[in-house]
Amino acid sequence: MNKAIFLDKDGTLIVDVPYNVDPDRIAFYPDAVGALRALQQAGYRLVVVSNQSGVARGYFAESSLVAVWQRLADEVAPAGVVFDGFYYCPHYAIDTEPGCDCRKPQPGMLRQAATDLGIELSASWMVGDILNDVEAGNRAGCRTILVDRGHETEWLAGPYRTPTAQVSSLLEAAEQILQLQAISPSLP
Repeated sequence: MNKAIFLDKDGTLIVDVPYNVDPDRIAFYPDAVGALRALQQAGYRLVVVSNQSGVARGYFAESSLVAVWQRLADEVAPAGVVFDGFYYCPHYAIDTEPGCDCRKPQPGMLRQAATDLGIELSASWMVGDILNDVEAGNRAGCRTILVDRGHETEWLAGPYRTPTAQVSSLLEAAEQILQLQAISPSLP
């Protein structure tokens, strides 16, 4: 059984610079690489899932994302960390894109990654900095962690918007996941 950590990109892994596709402006949070390494060593696959509405808005070409994904991979490689996948939604909004099930809070990206990579969603986690990330993970059947960096502005309640845990850093998220895994190794 493959298990994964689905990670939001902006505001979770890297400092959020709106609509950024300039690799030179990408900055990981200080604890991110160590957290990723610990999770990968514990047997989790690492998959980035990111809304990229800048494509639909015309702010940048979809092809610009290749350099972003490469920069993310290059930054973690010296620590022995490898991302297993990068998934993104290029749409503007669910209500303006009929048939879009990929834009978070919808679970489409997580389900597609699970199909592509043979991931068991019930054994996996979604980690993000806003409740739309939490909702996407819960809808997909994952456990969820909200990394509260102050980016959530709406705090809208809903049946899928309660995280399994709430922390203030990616390192704390990794510690929570690994602690729960140690307590209940037979549970997904």
